[in-house]
Amino acid sequence: MKRCAWATTELMKNYHDEEWGKPLHDDQALFELMILETMQAGLSWATILNKRENYRKALDGFDPDKIILYDQKKIEELLSNPGIIRNKLKINSLLKNAVAYLKVRQDYGTFDRYIWSFVEGNTIVNHFDNMEQVPAKTDLSVTLSKEMKKRGFTFIGPVTCYAFMQAAGLVNDHVNDCSFK
Repeated sequence: MKRCAWATTELMKNYHDEEWGKPLHDDQALFELMILETMQAGLSWATILNKRENYRKALDGFDPDKIILYDQKKIEELLSNPGIIRNKLKINSLLKNAVAYLKVRQDYGTFDRYIWSFVEGNTIVNHFDNMEQVPAKTDLSVTLSKEMKKRGFTFIGPVTCYAFMQAAGLVNDHVNDCSFK
């Protein structure tokens, strides 16, 4: 079985095989993935995957209705939690992103409908021969980033947006000889 070159550890192989690039339409799972991608900024994805369960516990199962109610005591608790990334700006972005996410759901009915509208409901399937050809960002991820920022999302630049698009299956960047293409 051939995989994309980045899937080298068991954790990364499982993520590659079971999640990455598969179209995701569940609002709760999309919110979780978006939050994890914002936490990843400047770090490796393996670091975030290793902390995923810790994030689920610390963030009440990624429940945006609970996250928007976090007070300073909860923020301090998160900042002292060694199981997650303890970056104050990223922790503060959780609240802003939960508020923005709920507003999008209110405006569009679902976050899924909003996010998938950027690809007209269809996965963009790219055809790259190797991972070096896969871009870090695209014109579409720049557009998505700008639109999300207008709606109040933070820590959601074009590179983070593209990683989110790949992870949620809006874009399929499995290389051509990958068994999961």
